[in-house]
Amino acid sequence: MKLYQLNIEIHTTLHIIWLAFQVLVAVVFIFPLIAAGMYLLFGKHKKQLPATTNGNYALIVTAYKYSGNLNHVIQSLLKLDYPHFHIYVVADDCNDYQYTGGDSRVTILYPNPPLKNQVKSHFMAIGHFKDAHNRIVIIDSDNLAHPGMLKAIDPYFEKGYEAVQGVRTAKNHDTVYAQLDAVNELYYLYYDRKVLFGIGSSCMLSGSGMAFTTDLYKRCLGSLDTEGAGFDKVLQKRIVSMGKRIAFAPQAIVYDEKTSQPDQLVKQRARWNNTWFRFFPYSLQLMASGLGRFSLNRFLFGFILFRPPLFLLLALVGVIMCVNVLVSMKMFLIWCGLCILFVLGFLWALYQMKAEKKLYMALLQAPRFILLQMYSLVKARKANQYSVATEHSYHKEIDALEKDNVNP
Repeated sequence: MKLYQLNIEIHTTLHIIWLAFQVLVAVVFIFPLIAAGMYLLFGKHKKQLPATTNGNYALIVTAYKYSGNLNHVIQSLLKLDYPHFHIYVVADDCNDYQYTGGDSRVTILYPNPPLKNQVKSHFMAIGHFKDAHNRIVIIDSDNLAHPGMLKAIDPYFEKGYEAVQGVRTAKNHDTVYAQLDAVNELYYLYYDRKVLFGIGSSCMLSGSGMAFTTDLYKRCLGSLDTEGAGFDKVLQKRIVSMGKRIAFAPQAIVYDEKTSQPDQLVKQRARWNNTWFRFFPYSLQLMASGLGRFSLNRFLFGFILFRPPLFLLLALVGVIMCVNVLVSMKMFLIWCGLCILFVLGFLWALYQMKAEKKLYMALLQAPRFILLQMYSLVKARKANQYSVATEHSYHKEIDALEKDNVNP
């Protein structure tokens, strides 16, 4: 009788744990929809702020080994419609690169020995400032900038923000992988940036197209000694931990090159997966701090960091549904309903971000995209070995952007 009672208790305990685990995953799974509902009902729908030109910007471009796109990004930045800026290009291990434009607003720096580290490259640029720049903008070597980018960022600094994230939009849709990468970007752009900032938290940083006061950047990363990708994760955690909010500037556009080949995708996602596992404790620290200080900004931001990469979350949901086929058909049907809500929420994000028709069509190839990301998990442990240099191809779409002066 005692053994029977013990078995009942163990079964009940396991059932409660299993149910609690499903509830946690479900909340993470559909939280973007909950947040979007909060945004639509109570969020601050900011109108476009009037352009200002009160800052003095240092535009920092970093390249490692591959310099094939540097001339294009420099040409793009020189077209910025703004009176006070200087471009600093850190050509790390790019000794064959020579800038022949002759523009006095461009400084090329060659680290010796190679730094192999983005943050060190940024601080090398800061150490060679030719003016008293009070704001810096981080640009990737494969980006192009909209001419109005700085005018769109500037008003947020004038309103008191010290960190601002712009919009990264795809500049190439040449393959289905690039299209699906662009779809992925739009999903996060809507939920993790526009919506999150609109409901009172901070916009997630993207790694480029982001701007900071020089003082804040130096305070946050001046003592950082980390290898591999993920400096933006450290940076955003420190900013939010200071009680500051990262603003989202929807009109500050940079064009980012999307991964167009399977091997590029696997390497990129391996870096991202490695970064999530390395910095996962940040999410718990921020949520705990948010609860302790009654800070919506910290708690919501920490909760978003807690969420695993989307493909991992989908894989986890798939496993839960398979188990429920054997355990509880009622729960299986509930999860089917949650999956429908997720799909509707995904399509809603694409609609809100004005995705092109071909991006919707690319979703038919999403399973292949997810499988490649699953494969990237195998390479996540060694991701830092190839995390600093990813070569991209030059595309006709880039020519079109430059021809149109990078206007959307």
